[in-house]
Amino acid sequence: MDAKYLFDKDYMADPSAHVFNGKIYIYPSHDVDGGHSENDNGDHFCMKDYHVLRMDSIEDKQAVDCGKILDLKDIPWAKKQLWDNDVVEKNGKYYLIYSGKDKSGVFRLGVAIADNPEGPFIPEPDPIRGSYSIDPCMFKDDDGAIYCIFGGIWGGQLQCYRNNEMIENNVLPKGTEPCLCPRIAKMTDDVLQFAEEPKEVAILNEQGEPMLAEDVHHFFEASWIHKEGNKYILTYSTGDTHLLCYAESDNVYGPYTFKGEWLQPVVGWTTHACVTMVDGKRYLFFHDSVPSGGVTWLRSLKVKSI
Repeated sequence: MDAKYLFDKDYMADPSAHVFNGKIYIYPSHDVDGGHSENDNGDHFCMKDYHVLRMDSIEDKQAVDCGKILDLKDIPWAKKQLWDNDVVEKNGKYYLIYSGKDKSGVFRLGVAIADNPEGPFIPEPDPIRGSYSIDPCMFKDDDGAIYCIFGGIWGGQLQCYRNNEMIENNVLPKGTEPCLCPRIAKMTDDVLQFAEEPKEVAILNEQGEPMLAEDVHHFFEASWIHKEGNKYILTYSTGDTHLLCYAESDNVYGPYTFKGEWLQPVVGWTTHACVTMVDGKRYLFFHDSVPSGGVTWLRSLKVKSI
């Protein structure tokens, strides 16, 4: 399948796509023009709610908007910027894990629960204990264990943490220093908290050495794990080099070894994707800013086979 736009009625981005009950559900962030100037903190990405889109078949010309599933004003702990999110199913319940800034301006991860994939989702009153940064991906392994992989630098604040604690010196690695990498934590049985301290997910270059900050394939944000056979595949964005890459591991915790690029740079600064198997075929759900004329905070969803 060649790349096609999924929804032309609104601006949405950062898709997380899943097959639930035989249908394809896409959980994006919902872009708005909030009038903020563009900066490295990402203040121009000022999303305030989440919607879910549905496709009965990957061949559908357009996805259907099932409506708003969660609003910022209904989250007791969050103040602004509902960024990327993902949903996982367990025992007939659906758990939306999302990122948002708390009242002190720090990104946390929250949980909201629904009885069906179209919501509405009811938020827990507090964020996940020990959570930080952005871009949660919820991966359910073959044994039913659920993991949250997360993290993003610059405005995503990952550089502000060492050993899961905030630090004063939040200078980014440079040159031949190892790049920052995402974090992963197994979830509790009720999918409401981390069951362990988050661990760093090592990403290695093709020579099996730690990926460096100066490497064009360094990690920036947008972690996504899917599994093919016994291999765990990590998809991620490189940020300022604007690539979508993938790496492979025999263990969900890594280390992951770089294997290649899914996608070259798109129109718009950000690039963010998920890889989802539909009817035994691999699809890349992503976004670009072509319909908005290149406005990087007004993005549109796309899908292509890979």
